[in-house]
Amino acid sequence: MKTMAEILAITNQKGGVGKTTTALNLGVGLIRSGKRVLFVDVDPQCSLSYIMQVENAAVTVQELLLRQARAEQAIQTTPEGDLIAASPGLSSMDLMLNQMGKEYRMREALAGVSGRYDYIIIDSPPSLDVLTVNTLTAATQVIVPALADIFSLQGVGQLYSTIQAVKTYCNPNLKIQGILLTRHTDRYVLNRGMRELLEDTAKEIESRVFRSSIRESVTLREAQAARQSIFSYAPRSRQAEDYQALVEEFLLLQSK
Repeated sequence: MKTMAEILAITNQKGGVGKTTTALNLGVGLIRSGKRVLFVDVDPQCSLSYIMQVENAAVTVQELLLRQARAEQAIQTTPEGDLIAASPGLSSMDLMLNQMGKEYRMREALAGVSGRYDYIIIDSPPSLDVLTVNTLTAATQVIVPALADIFSLQGVGQLYSTIQAVKTYCNPNLKIQGILLTRHTDRYVLNRGMRELLEDTAKEIESRVFRSSIRESVTLREAQAARQSIFSYAPRSRQAEDYQALVEEFLLLQSK
């Protein structure tokens, strides 16, 4: 009997928190650790698809959600790993998905390929719409990238309300694996204080703040511009070290 993949949603309704960067580099780090990983881009901005050098794919997440194609038809092989790409048309999905059971379309679509992978990593849009609900309904775990600021605290609280609703009605086993601090530095008192507030928030939502954090640097933006993971672009950088530490911490949590 095939073991089904863990489906990991990288989500935050606030943009600019390193969501796509985390999805890519966590996934590539897992591949480097010997895991089989499938990336799924559910963001209409198509940022993950662009960085992974897939543009104008014939079959995308949109066709899967509309039941016009199967997941195996959508998988693209890229230098960084397997990907099911997004399309700009996903921005209209709230209008196109209006039938009963619409929340389960992503789960249904991924079921056919789940046995091929250890992890499926979904980069979700920075909004709380039908795409995010589909992502959370399909997922087994959630990682929330966040900045050390008050807006991230508010965003985590709002996201938690959505996660609780999804757990109640669609996916009772969904787990918030942790909050990941991105673009972070401990040199500033404000950031240290906000980290403490985030840790308090994490306890309230029965989760944690990862010990690993991703330090602020232009190197990650340069890697995005080069359309590469940090491991490919700057394998000896501090940010590669940070994401490697996250991978190791994540895998340790998986073993418990």
